[in-house]
Amino acid sequence: MTELVHLSSAGVSVLIDTAGARLLHWGAQLDPADLDAVAASSTGSVTFSSFDAPRMFPLLAVEADGWSGAPALAWHRGGLHSAPQLSAVGWEAAGSSLRGRFEDAGAAVSVVLDLALDAGGVLTAQLSVTSTAGTEADALDLMAARLLLPIPAYATELLDHTGRWTGERRPQRGPVRHGAHLRQVRRGRGGHDAPYLTVVGTDGFGFRRGEVWAAHVAWSGDLEVGVERLPEGAGVHGAVLGGGELLLPGEIRLAAGETYTSPLVYLAYGGNGLDAASARLHQAARALPGHPSTPRPLVLNTWEAVYFDHDPAKIRELAEAGAAVGVERFVLDDGWFTGRPDDRSGLGDWFVDRAKWPDGLRPLADHVHGLGMQFGLWFEPEMVNPVSELAAQHPDWILQSSPESGTWRHQKVLDLTNPDATAHLLERIDALVSEVGIDFIKWDHNRDLHAAVSPRSGRASVHAQTTAFYALLDALRDRHPSLEIESCASGGARVDLGVLARTQRVWASDSNDPIERQRIQRWTGALVPPEVVGSHVGPAIAETTHRAASLPFRMTTALFGHAGVEWDITACSAEEREALTRWTAVYRELRPLLHSGVTVRSDEVDDETLLHGVVAADGSRAVFAWVRLGTSVDAFTPRTRIPGLRAGERYRVRVREDLGQVARHQVADPGWTDAGIEASGSFLETVGVPLPLLAPGAALLLEAVRV
Repeated sequence: MTELVHLSSAGVSVLIDTAGARLLHWGAQLDPADLDAVAASSTGSVTFSSFDAPRMFPLLAVEADGWSGAPALAWHRGGLHSAPQLSAVGWEAAGSSLRGRFEDAGAAVSVVLDLALDAGGVLTAQLSVTSTAGTEADALDLMAARLLLPIPAYATELLDHTGRWTGERRPQRGPVRHGAHLRQVRRGRGGHDAPYLTVVGTDGFGFRRGEVWAAHVAWSGDLEVGVERLPEGAGVHGAVLGGGELLLPGEIRLAAGETYTSPLVYLAYGGNGLDAASARLHQAARALPGHPSTPRPLVLNTWEAVYFDHDPAKIRELAEAGAAVGVERFVLDDGWFTGRPDDRSGLGDWFVDRAKWPDGLRPLADHVHGLGMQFGLWFEPEMVNPVSELAAQHPDWILQSSPESGTWRHQKVLDLTNPDATAHLLERIDALVSEVGIDFIKWDHNRDLHAAVSPRSGRASVHAQTTAFYALLDALRDRHPSLEIESCASGGARVDLGVLARTQRVWASDSNDPIERQRIQRWTGALVPPEVVGSHVGPAIAETTHRAASLPFRMTTALFGHAGVEWDITACSAEEREALTRWTAVYRELRPLLHSGVTVRSDEVDDETLLHGVVAADGSRAVFAWVRLGTSVDAFTPRTRIPGLRAGERYRVRVREDLGQVARHQVADPGWTDAGIEASGSFLETVGVPLPLLAPGAALLLEAVRV
């Protein structure tokens, strides 16, 4: 007999049979009249060379249930009780959430599964595992705690992400095949090649077409996520999607009464392509407790302007130039603390270098505040240079398997699982925030964690390091509630919803090359909204790629994020400063829309063009970027669909060149661009208009306003 719980929100249904502890449906909204039909049709056939009863796929599928894939739970006690035998012992439904309680009496383990469907239709899932008996000698060794949800057999195509430094979040896609597509992160942070968002959909799905199911593990340490399809399926479903924290051997050992709680796994369904799933995920990200509630101030970061060369007079001049063009937050990057002439020494010694800053940093912060800007400062708290006072005084505070373990960017990792080390960090950062008057911290993390063994315990400690990092962020913001923090990790190597529950910004990449940035920001936006994605205007020749780009292209690219400047603008011409001033004004005009609306992305005309934008939540206004990255074989642009506008509304679309003349690769624009064009949202989405043929490395703003 089935007992059904139907969670429903924003066009998404999750149907659970609590009697069988099975998820029967996750996807498009179900008609309540069909719930019994779903349940009645959720038992498949009995097949040859198989069990003598129909195969089922329970919510916590393990080998004892006949599931031959990666199990939801894996544990043992001294080599015993290694085949979990779970029984559901109770359910609690409240609104749009459901809690299931399970027990394995033989292993003395209880498990809690929490499912919640938010207002935007995003399902979150979390596991808690408690050892209910046992001593230290026979503690429960937890090996895996995964959230696995079945998906339909017609979801046949897979997309996730990979990348490298300055080339983060590159999509890769292919068919869902038999076996496991398993991505395991063993870097102690997401990494530049993080799977980021794992999406399975109908064949040929795109931003605006197809059904998709997406998963993200909200965790800043080791993790695993993937898709598994077996020849026998998963009950009446085709495959499973999900993941959790990747647990290292011996990392989680639970004595009686101790509990492990998994990271949240975010699961989003989209009935009309990736944009539909992204819109749900953006709404979930905007509901996180760390999400900023004030307008995103336009930033000037000093890194590519001065690097380690900290001349107070020069930096004051840079701050004044920034204020003059409309900058609202000035951030002093690496190089301000003792023993830091370059990146080979000084990390961990968080005291102002009086040789560079004889009067400390307070005069600079006061000057910045006097110019009407916030003051920010760079830190890398989780790291330590072997050449530093901290490493010399506390070699036992270094997270490493051996003193001979290799350095990375000339640094090692500080053991945050050591309470003395964490207390020292909190004291130093807290003191500087108060003494200097810091409004914002750029929190960097410039290396992976390899063989991260705590000298205190001798055990793998990525889990403990990650939870200690979160606790440090929480403690710092408890002391300074208005302090904002950016998650930077040698660029975009720590971008996830776990860190964004505690921070207000992520740095998408160390590349400010707008060609690279267009792609990076496009796919970063698959999960997180633009207002938390740092995006800066760099110099004409990009530091990371040595590629030249026009100022209008650089400014338009940076506009679609939390915008900033990373450039020595004291050396700019009068024309460049005037252009930057216009750009900051456009940013202030558009940020209420850009930072609250719905992100939309067109499926490209060809591989060298992009069309993306943001549509106001009420459909009243939208702004788009029409981008050409390189030349194409075709020497024209056909009608291009303008996505996301309301079908029943009429709009006036016009070209905006506030940021400077955009280079064309043509004699004249299409005729409609002179005066703009009025059309319905449905016409623009389904028929479209021809757009100007731009030169490679150019981007044009389009605005649509409801009439």
